[in-house]
Amino acid sequence: MCKARLVAGVLTLVFVMAPWVSASPALAASAAEINKDASAALAKLYEKVPEARTLGAQAKGILVFPNIVKAGFLFGGQYGEGVLFKRGKHAGYFNTIAASYGLQAGVQSFGYALFFMTDSALAYLDKSEGFEIGVGPSIVV
Repeated sequence: MCKARLVAGVLTLVFVMAPWVSASPALAASAAEINKDASAALAKLYEKVPEARTLGAQAKGILVFPNIVKAGFLFGGQYGEGVLFKRGKHAGYFNTIAASYGLQAGVQSFGYALFFMTDSALAYLDKSEGFEIGVGPSIVV
C-alpha cells in the first residue's frame, strides 16, 4: 500500500512538472547579466579545454547555461538560465527546468554548454517550444 502511494505521488509530480522539464525561452531578470555570465563561462571552457574552441568555431550555435542549480533530497529540481550564441552573437535566451526523484541529497551548481553542429539541430531548437535531452540516471561531478 505504501509503495502504491509512493508511485502515485511520483507520477503526480512527473505529470505536474512535465510541462516545465525542458529548455524553453527564458524570462530572464537581466539579459545583460546572463550575457556576461554566459560569455565568461564559455571563455573559461575554452581556456580549460582548448579543443572546445575548435568545436565552437565549427558549431552553428552554442547554448550556454553558466549556472544551473540542482537541489534535492529524494525529490529534486534544477533551474538555470542561459543564452544561445550564433556566430559569436547573443541570439536568444533559454531556461532549463527539471525534476527528479531517487537517491539524492544536497545542492550543487554547475555550468553546461551544448554545441549545435548542424543547421538541422539548430533549426529544431528554434522551431520547438522546448526539448528534452537525456532521460534516465545521471551523475554530475
